[in-house]
Amino acid sequence: MPCADGKPLIGWDIGGAHVKACLLEGGKVRDVAQWAAPLWQGLAHLDAAIASAACRWSEFGSAGHALTMTAEMIDLFPDREAGVLGLSAHLAKRLGPELRFFAGSAEWPTVETSAAHWRGIASANWLATAHLVAAGLPTALLIDIGSTTTDLIPIANSRPSPLGHSDADRLASGELVYLGVVRTPLCALTRRIAFAGREFNVMNEFFATTADVFRLSAELDPVCDQHPAADGGDKSAAASCRRLARMIGMDARDAEFDEWIGFAAGWRQVMIDEIASHLDRVVEAAALPATPPLVAAGCGGFLVRELAMRSNRPWLPFHTVANLGPAAAGWADTCAPSVAVAMLFERWRQTCG
Repeated sequence: MPCADGKPLIGWDIGGAHVKACLLEGGKVRDVAQWAAPLWQGLAHLDAAIASAACRWSEFGSAGHALTMTAEMIDLFPDREAGVLGLSAHLAKRLGPELRFFAGSAEWPTVETSAAHWRGIASANWLATAHLVAAGLPTALLIDIGSTTTDLIPIANSRPSPLGHSDADRLASGELVYLGVVRTPLCALTRRIAFAGREFNVMNEFFATTADVFRLSAELDPVCDQHPAADGGDKSAAASCRRLARMIGMDARDAEFDEWIGFAAGWRQVMIDEIASHLDRVVEAAALPATPPLVAAGCGGFLVRELAMRSNRPWLPFHTVANLGPAAAGWADTCAPSVAVAMLFERWRQTCG
């Protein structure tokens, strides 16, 4: 890609459930957006998200494109390598042959060189965010709580310092936790839960998700609540209560509304406790100082404030660490990897020759 000043740039984060994108002009973030895209149902959802971006941004046709992905794991592909190569070819046809891929230490592979770098390209969006945070803070712990997963990434000596780089290694180290604030089935959180003075076994059924919990806590921004409810029903408080009740074999009419609000708080606490336990493991393993600042990203970044209070650590939202200013808050924090990819590639292309 030419190293020309002023060329618009779009940074992409292609996930299995969402497509996120950041428009950069003159090195500045101008807009950030997210589209629901259940890619396991077919790549037509990816094409629809790209078409929406093209309609949203008049600069789309003249823009360069840099990209990270996690969607290589979707069911459409037999393995991660096939996923990276299949998505790379598909995206190059729609975004142009000059498309570049974030691959960690590799120098922004093209579609032609993506096969040699597929392991670095696969599920590296968390690393892009960590590199941008490390440019602003020498020591920190990045916590990106998304719709589906939580990333806990230590920053030391102005560099990302994870124990693991692959998903498998990060699951082993605790740096990747499969809990998010929208899509996680509640039955994945715990086997027993307290309600109305008793403890219940949890029904191992897809009756409710964490979105129901955070709707009832009034913490989940409705604009981030983009996927269908577990039962395909509406997303009202009453419907969320109905779904929560089913988790313990009850109906919403079996208790008062305030009791269901308290029940949601119990599920919330289970999730916070689980993330906090991994946070402590990651901090200890990385030998970070006792009180590294926590950097909050993702649509569940609102939980980081409580994690910081519990551990007596300061916290900062991602957009402030990236020096984006308050106008870039909201979607920039939610879509941090797309912002990071855009900014990191912009810096690279300004110095690549």
